Parts: sequence; structure tokens; C-alpha cells
Amino acid sequence: MAQQKQQNGSIVAIITMMFLYAMISFVTNLAAPVGVIWKNQPFIDGSNTLGMLGNLMNFLAYLFMGIPAGKLLTKIGYKKTALTGIALGFVGMCIQFLSGKMAMGMSAFVVYLIGAFVAGLCVCMLNTVVNPMLNLLGGGGNRGNQLNMIGGTFNSLAGTLTPMLVGALVGTVTKDTTLADVNLVMYIAIAVFFLSFIVISFIPIQDPEASKTGKDTVFEHSAWSFRHFVLGAIGIFLYVGIEVGLPGTLNFYLSDTTAKGAQLAANAAAIGGFVAGTYWFLMLVGRIVGGGIAAKLSSRTMMTCVTSVAIVLIILAMTSSKTTMVNMPLFTGSSFEMTAVPIAALYIVLCGLCTSVMWSCIFNLATEGLGKYTAAASGIFMMMVVGGGIMPLLQNLIADHAGYMISYILPLVSIAYLLFYALVGSKNVNKDIPVD
Repeated sequence: MAQQKQQNGSIVAIITMMFLYAMISFVTNLAAPVGVIWKNQPFIDGSNTLGMLGNLMNFLAYLFMGIPAGKLLTKIGYKKTALTGIALGFVGMCIQFLSGKMAMGMSAFVVYLIGAFVAGLCVCMLNTVVNPMLNLLGGGGNRGNQLNMIGGTFNSLAGTLTPMLVGALVGTVTKDTTLADVNLVMYIAIAVFFLSFIVISFIPIQDPEASKTGKDTVFEHSAWSFRHFVLGAIGIFLYVGIEVGLPGTLNFYLSDTTAKGAQLAANAAAIGGFVAGTYWFLMLVGRIVGGGIAAKLSSRTMMTCVTSVAIVLIILAMTSSKTTMVNMPLFTGSSFEMTAVPIAALYIVLCGLCTSVMWSCIFNLATEGLGKYTAAASGIFMMMVVGGGIMPLLQNLIADHAGYMISYILPLVSIAYLLFYALVGSKNVNKDIPVD
């Protein structure tokens, strides 16, 4: 009876973590399509770099909250940390909503950026809860990796729908488009956070650790003592930048009706949103497939395969002609519709299949064999997620000065590093350090 009760509790905890995974993506993937609205305002004058500032603020929060969130996790537990994060998410979305009520200008933009930062604190805390808990509930190893991939499918589902919804609401973005045009998305986000706080308050979530003292413990070494973790932390910084930068920059490219952009005839922002959404949809597909085979295939093997394919796809995108068009089946939320887009867009969207499994594989490889240092490592990992703000900003800085396709040199080099990590860097050469 006690064993059955424990199993039921684990199932409830797993389902709850899956739900939080979706919320993380909903907030994160709101920044890029909303950034399309801001970049077209007269005071920003089409700057991709400034358009990505909301995304930067969202991820900059990880730099400040990553390690404190890990410490908070050990002091107050998984449930209270999750509730604190959800409360911050509610406040962050309310601030962003209020920025849309102001006259579109620099003051409203600053308020929006503050809201994006507060929302970033939320997703950092939720990430800190979700990843180690699913890994521990799965018992680590391939099974822990499998649960994280299954959770990633919910993450990708929310990521698929968010840019599509924003794109569908605004159609073609002009200088007259305002944040008020996507109030429906803000209402949904605020309502989801409010209801989530109420529901999770009544769900029993037991911390996976058998003993939690609530006191800081001094160890002889640290997570930084492990080479494969250090290289993995760098990998996470680069990976999140890749994951966000690929569809985010593509959205800007397709939404740009000037000579620098794709120059699509009508509904450019809608097409950009649907293409970006299709990227996240392919991440969903990849995570479903990855979740099915992760128990049988090692993280190292999966990383080697997907990084190799992604390198080829990005090179094809960068070298393809802008005038070469292809009819691409775009997922519009209810069905697929054939739409003509530059062939480079197709290659970049296909990268979603590759990036889908990278996060869980890197997390699994980098924390393997860390033992008692795993909790601290998770906090450091969350801090390194700031790459999701810095890397796309740098990519769009390159796009502003050298062109959109040239900017993909940054994710190309980053993926090459991840291939190195899979082949060489992920091997634990510090097995002599005690971790019990």
C-alpha cells in the first residue's frame, strides 16, 4: 500500500513537472514575436538588435537567479520554489501588459523590458525545479534523460503555439502595430499563471531527496572541479543561444519586408510566426521520438548525430540563394498549409529536429557522476542559460551589419563546439573525486 501511494505521488509529481515545462516555453517564446512589434516602432527604426532586447532581459534574469534558485530549492523545497516562480511570472506578465496600455515610446519599451526581466526570473526558477526533479524521479541515466525529453515535448508544444498566435493576431507588422494588438496572448498568460498557482497549491509534491537539512554543506570540491561539467556548462550557454537564435532571427528575416529581409508580399509577420512555430513543432516531434528511444540510445550518441546533421543544414541555409523559393507546409495551429518561403527557411526549420534533444543530452552528460554536487550544478546550469539572451542579441547585431544569413555563422560555430563536447568533452576525467 505504501509503495503504491509512493508511485502515485511520483506520477502526480511528474505530470506537474511536465505542465511547468510548458509554462517555461510559453513565456520564453513570447519575446521574439513581440520583439517584431517593437522593432517596427519609429523610435527603434527597424533595429533587430533592439528588437531582441526583450529576449535578452528574459534570459539575463538567469544570470542573477540561477545560483540563488538552486539554493532556494534546497532550503524551501520544490513546491514552494515552483509557487514562488509562478507568482513572479504573474507579476512579470502584468507589467508587460501594462506597457501595452502606455503610449508606444521609449518609456513603454523600458516598462516592457522590466516585465520581461521579471518573467525571466520566473522561468529560471521553474527550470531549476523541473530539470533535476525529472532526472531524479527517473533515477538518472537514460531513464532520467527520457523523462526530461518527454517533458520537453510539452515545452515544444507551448513553443509551437506562442509565435503562431502572436503572428496570427498581428498579420503584417507596421509602425502602427502596438502591443495592445496581442492583448489576447497577455490575457492567456496572466490567466495561466493565476490558475497554475491555485492548482499547484493543492497538489502534493514530495521532494525527491531523502534528506534535506535546509543548511548549506561545505564540500571539499565543487561542481567546477569536474572538467566535463565545466565544458557542459559552456555547452548549455551556447545551446540555448542556438535554440532561441535559430527561429528568432528567422522570424525577423521573414517579417522584414525591406531589401535586407525575405520581402514576402503579404502577412509577412504571420508567415514569420508560423515558420518559427513550425520550428518549435519539429522540436516537439523530435522530443517525442527522442523520448521513445532515449532509454536505448546513449546521450553521447544522440548528440553526435544531431549536431552533425545541424551543421550540414545551417551550411545549406547560409549558402542558398535568397530567390530560391520552396513551398513549405506550415503548421497553422489546426492544419498544414503550403506557403512559399526562401529555401533557407526550410533548412533552418529542420534544425528543430536536431536541437530538440540537445538540452537533456547536455544536462545528462554534464551532471553524470556528480553525485552530491548535482544540486549546485543545476543552479550553475540555470545561470548559463543567459546564453539564450546574449547569443541571439549578438546574432542580430551581425544581421544588422552583415545580413541575416551571414549571422548564422554564430550558431554554426556553436554547434561545432557541441559536436566536440559530445565526442571528447563529455568524458568524465575526474572520477577520483569522491561524490558520495
